[in-house]
Amino acid sequence: MPNVHPSTALFAGEKPFPVIPSCEHFAGSEKLILKALGLQDELGAIFDITCDCEDGAPAGQEEAHAQMIVRVLMSSANKHRMAGARIHDYSHPHWKRDIEILVGGAGTVLRYITIPKCTSYNEAAEMIEAIRTASAKYAVGRQIPVHILMETHGALRDIHRIATLPNIEVLDFGLMDFVSGHHGAIPASAMRSPGQFEHKLIARAKAEMVAAALANGVVPAHNVCLDLKNTEVVKADAARARNEFGFLRMWSIYPAQIQPIVDAMKPDHSEVEDAANILLAAQAVDWGPIQYKGELHDRATYRYFWELLQKARVTGVKMSPQAEQAFF
Repeated sequence: MPNVHPSTALFAGEKPFPVIPSCEHFAGSEKLILKALGLQDELGAIFDITCDCEDGAPAGQEEAHAQMIVRVLMSSANKHRMAGARIHDYSHPHWKRDIEILVGGAGTVLRYITIPKCTSYNEAAEMIEAIRTASAKYAVGRQIPVHILMETHGALRDIHRIATLPNIEVLDFGLMDFVSGHHGAIPASAMRSPGQFEHKLIARAKAEMVAAALANGVVPAHNVCLDLKNTEVVKADAARARNEFGFLRMWSIYPAQIQPIVDAMKPDHSEVEDAANILLAAQAVDWGPIQYKGELHDRATYRYFWELLQKARVTGVKMSPQAEQAFF
């Protein structure tokens, strides 16, 4: 089978792992959403945008806010179709209406829907089913990916079951609400580094969530860095999240945070070149075993390198023209 594409050769009968940008930028107002969409043009399509109904909508103006998001996402400003939305939580009376407005008005371009503050598996299941029902009602023609925000004791308790629910693409860790939910047992200093990585209760929660996500083919996403403008602090937090806990994505809440997060999360250029060379050599022998730099490689490692190559592409890492032509 000459020149069979790796997506065909390596994933037969298995669920492909989501290959999505490693940065998710939150924006609440129309002004900030439009600014973020402009940044996608400037920096390239290397980050997603989450349009925020939960914290972005003024009380009493939930309907108008959701309709504004629909209008912006359906406009020419949304060139890359890489914007989703966070709805209100289960306890808020407007969450069902959020889904109706967003899916009914922008379901064809909505990248994902983020569900905040789930306190149980049952809550998450009900909200996902509401999204699935709305997608069918409005003939969206696809299942909209769902992101679940883990920031309560109940969500942590049920996290391994929640990760098995349909359409889940990302599990997000919500640090501030998680710390607040411990009623002072975790100090406020643990909302920033180094405490957020070293406090035992937080480290346990992060590790448990990442393990549940990866075991179920779901991307684990790290919480925000509270330092808005010091890019070295942001990059260091992203690097610790990636290298020590296995997070593959991180939130941004300020434009200056986007590039440092992407830089910390993206694969090393030399590893990308090796991955491309290994896959090209494997493709040439119909995906049989090969030797590369004195090491044996087969389908077990090919899958790893194919995912790495895809991650490199969505984070803007340059690769050889030969690899680009062969695989993309």
